[in-house]
Amino acid sequence: MEFITNAPQTNANVENEGVKNYDPELARDVLAGLTQTPKSLSSKYFYDGAGSKLFQQIMELPEYYPTRTEFKILEEQQAEIAGFFGLTDFFHLVELGAGDGLKTKILLRQLLHMKADFEYVPVDISGDILKQLESSLQTELPALRTESFAGDYFKALHWLQHNKEGRKVVLFLGSNIGNFEDNGDLEFLQEIRKYLKPEDKVLVGFDLRKDPRTIRQAYDDAAGVTAAFNLNLLKRLNRELGADFNLKQFEHFTDYDPLEGVVKSYLVSKKQQTVTFSALNHRVSFAAWEAIHTENSHKYTPAQIEELGKKAGLKSEQFFTDEKHYFADVLFRVM
Repeated sequence: MEFITNAPQTNANVENEGVKNYDPELARDVLAGLTQTPKSLSSKYFYDGAGSKLFQQIMELPEYYPTRTEFKILEEQQAEIAGFFGLTDFFHLVELGAGDGLKTKILLRQLLHMKADFEYVPVDISGDILKQLESSLQTELPALRTESFAGDYFKALHWLQHNKEGRKVVLFLGSNIGNFEDNGDLEFLQEIRKYLKPEDKVLVGFDLRKDPRTIRQAYDDAAGVTAAFNLNLLKRLNRELGADFNLKQFEHFTDYDPLEGVVKSYLVSKKQQTVTFSALNHRVSFAAWEAIHTENSHKYTPAQIEELGKKAGLKSEQFFTDEKHYFADVLFRVM
């Protein structure tokens, strides 16, 4: 990447020229990712309004087993899961990456049915999706006490630590724990542990290892929704940083390595080209077929999960899984 002044536009499909107010963290992360070799973009920026809607569509795809499998686990084992939270005293139920809350509502209804004394605190980087969640909760569960937090997970936990006394049960559902770079899952759990006290609990969703073909199809669906989700990241950079990515000149590519147990997703440049970031006075050159790494999705064995928790200061109390052992929601107790 090189510094330029008044650079000409080089590609089509500029959605927002002359962006003046942009997120400095987004700009910093994008510049850092696209100046390194190989290039990368953080998957945390997938979830703008459009990205969140596309991911909701992905969760409904026939190939995408994680959501429906976890949904079934929660539906069939909701009473047992809720019982492990400890219902005799008040607690904050903190959900990191709450999204539309569809799966979580199963537990919320069960907790209300069991007359648990708790407050629900959904946290999400997308303010738009939180507003939708708040609206649906007011309609569907009017008796629920709730206070949402839009922003970074650890900022939310820091705020809770200083403003919300009492026991905490932290939810990190879905298979988001697998989206970090190497050892990022451990670092994430260790960071969460810093904000918790002994006897607090953490419920984490893990996608388990299985037939490699089943995994690969889940991340490259026939309808192309996952491809649109990946490409939407470039659309966001066009809008928010004044970039001029031509989406037709990039394609989604993904594959699964059964030895490492990880799916890796990329956006690949179909030709040699230059992309200009007008808001930042920078441009990026791409070679033909050069890839931008956008996401990892790690798959776990039960032994790996146990060891991961132990290293993070968390003791696994219970594995809640399905009959095919495709997925597991694992309850940890803070040591």
